[in-house]
Amino acid sequence: MEKLYLRKKTNSMTDSEKVDAFIAEQTKWKEKLQQLRAVFQKTELKEEVKWGKPTYTLDGKMVAAMADFKNHMALWFHQGVFLKDRHKKLINAQEGVTKALRQWRFEEEDEIDSNLVLEYIKEAIANAAAGKELKKVPKKEVAIPKILKNALAKDKELQKKFNGLTPGRQREYAEYIGEAKREATEQNRLEKCMEMIKQGVGLNDKYKNC
Repeated sequence: MEKLYLRKKTNSMTDSEKVDAFIAEQTKWKEKLQQLRAVFQKTELKEEVKWGKPTYTLDGKMVAAMADFKNHMALWFHQGVFLKDRHKKLINAQEGVTKALRQWRFEEEDEIDSNLVLEYIKEAIANAAAGKELKKVPKKEVAIPKILKNALAKDKELQKKFNGLTPGRQREYAEYIGEAKREATEQNRLEKCMEMIKQGVGLNDKYKNC
């Protein structure tokens, strides 16, 4: 009953009140979050809450957000790839995965330069107003070689397991089998892959954590 009450209470709160509550619950990052919020409040951005974090939007477009972590807190720029980053503050938290998002990290001992933060936010606002946005490139459909198609049609368990794999893992198997030059090699690769597919693992998983 208490959880239900708290959920209803949260749902009835304004976004501003939700951000108040988010910051009030903080221990380690309260002061820095308040400082960053004060900078955002000098701009025309709308304060909202998305995925439980304070988020700032312009005409419905996400411009920036604040997030707390165990060892640091971060200021996120959703189209940060377009920022000039003259002061070299931004990082790509997931190289090769994250395309547009950029993060400015603050650790416990770091001081926040409000004027510098405002400079970055204003540039992000200008970019959003200009419509600068990194478009998602649609992923190519997985081309399944004939020998694998036939195996999937004959073995329902194999088909179910294959369909449960991520598109990336499906592509790895399809390309590995399809690139075989000889029929015998193609068959050998299929047999090897069938066992791994049924285990629910990717072809190259064992190398990815090395």
